[in-house]
Amino acid sequence: MTGGITSPGAGWRQADRGPATQRSTGRKRRRGRGRHRGEVAMVDDVEFTSYYGRQIVKTPVWKSPDVPLYLFLGGAAGSSAILGALADLTDRPTLTRVSRLTAGGGSILSVAYLIHDLGRPERFLHMLRVLKPTSPLSVGTYILAPFSAAAGATAAVELLGWFPRLKRFGGVVGAVFGGPLATYTGVLLANTAVPSWHVAHTQLPFVFGGSAMAAGGGITMAFTPVEEAGPARKMAIAGAAIELAAMHKVETDHGLLSEPFHEGRPGTLMRAAQVCTAAGATLTAVAGRRRWGAVASGTLLAAGSLLTRFGVFEAGIASTKDPKYVVIPQKERLAARQQEHADTTTR
Repeated sequence: MTGGITSPGAGWRQADRGPATQRSTGRKRRRGRGRHRGEVAMVDDVEFTSYYGRQIVKTPVWKSPDVPLYLFLGGAAGSSAILGALADLTDRPTLTRVSRLTAGGGSILSVAYLIHDLGRPERFLHMLRVLKPTSPLSVGTYILAPFSAAAGATAAVELLGWFPRLKRFGGVVGAVFGGPLATYTGVLLANTAVPSWHVAHTQLPFVFGGSAMAAGGGITMAFTPVEEAGPARKMAIAGAAIELAAMHKVETDHGLLSEPFHEGRPGTLMRAAQVCTAAGATLTAVAGRRRWGAVASGTLLAAGSLLTRFGVFEAGIASTKDPKYVVIPQKERLAARQQEHADTTTR
């Protein structure tokens, strides 16, 4: 499931040297004659590509749109479960109902997309056979499973009107697992060898958490009377602010590895996501207490969250396909360590 390191040089033979795309970074030298003997550089250093132009990091086998939709729906469901529990405690029955239905529907659909990506339903069950605390994928499975069970059951009894105490208990269980569900997927992506995901390991959980809050708040706000939707509006605005701030750091703090978030299809998706999220948050603050404003801003926030998941996913995939995103940062880290060592030894 995670990106790995290939070995494109395996099986290299003498006869294969000719077509290689990696040109030597050394210098061809000749010895002068007469008084001015010495070495003269004949060839400039050239940029590293890779052996035969092949990838160094394998592209994850995760499929699109299955995985981005799983990320979006799971995040929206997690934040909606938290909002539903808070609405229940503050006696907002319509917001409680909408939040529970959103959490239950989102959790079921997210599991469906995950299983479709896995290919066979039993693979999801096999993931439950062991719990590895060091594996975000394993821990995430044990977050998703109880959350989906609790949120799905709560939504079912909410629709049927049965067992009010069970509804409240299920809502609390869903809220407990809702926060981890909204953020663990950011940890999961960052734990891979995908360059532009891994380098942003401190920001992606905040990006996904804020995006989940914006989506959950926006969706529930759109379907709830404005007099009850105050908590949804606050969650949506706070989530949008967190998402935009954290995503800005992802796009600017990592030098070359931030580049995939600006270029090509990922760049287009990320720009559209930022426009939708910023516009949705602004409209929520200005006109969120009007019915048309709540619907419009909720739609924009949900669209922005969805586009963010697709943009982050596509940017990571793009970073695996160009060897420079692996080699150049490695060389920079090596040079930094060598410089640090030299500074230490000269003190």
